[in-house]
Amino acid sequence: MAVYHGPACRLCRREGQKLMLKGDRCRSEKCAFERRPFPPGNRGTKRRKTSSEYNTQLREKQKIRRIYGIMERQFRTYFAKAAKATGVTGTTMLRMLEMRIDNVIYRLGFAPSRLAARQLVRHRHFMVNGKKVSIPSYQLREGDVVQVKDASKNLDVIHNALKSVKESPEWLSIDKVKLSGTVLRSPERHQIPSDIREQLVVELYSK
Repeated sequence: MAVYHGPACRLCRREGQKLMLKGDRCRSEKCAFERRPFPPGNRGTKRRKTSSEYNTQLREKQKIRRIYGIMERQFRTYFAKAAKATGVTGTTMLRMLEMRIDNVIYRLGFAPSRLAARQLVRHRHFMVNGKKVSIPSYQLREGDVVQVKDASKNLDVIHNALKSVKESPEWLSIDKVKLSGTVLRSPERHQIPSDIREQLVVELYSK
């Protein structure tokens, strides 16, 4: 599978907002977006053109892709599945992205970022309902239990990430002692970050 290996901070600068791709670094003074809050290659001397409708839709699609760390082909697959399912297409697509195991691990606070969560999954540090899972895109369902395997319970990256967690989303429950989390239900739209405008993606792909 194709994976982006370039500088993560460049993606935040391109989209004009923090995408929280590097965990704690994004909250610190070292955040590149704080120091250079302008698009890559733009030094502030050139006047920016008015954004077109298409460009606005494209940028929103790119932003969502980058937040969840998926490539174009995979993103189109999620959209196609959401379009065939019942309900609002954009909301259904976001629910699928939120129910990925790498995202759930990040939401539970077992990893400082989705990228770190993806690496932990690939190295088989997590189990779902007692079985090891090594696919970051694995889709979780209501009632699934995600747990750090016994041999990985002393990993510093997991414990350091948990220290900065205030509370988990309403649709998840976490047991910090057992290092496990349960998917209580599929997230509602208001439980997914509101700075995502998924309708623009629907409009883009509907052309």
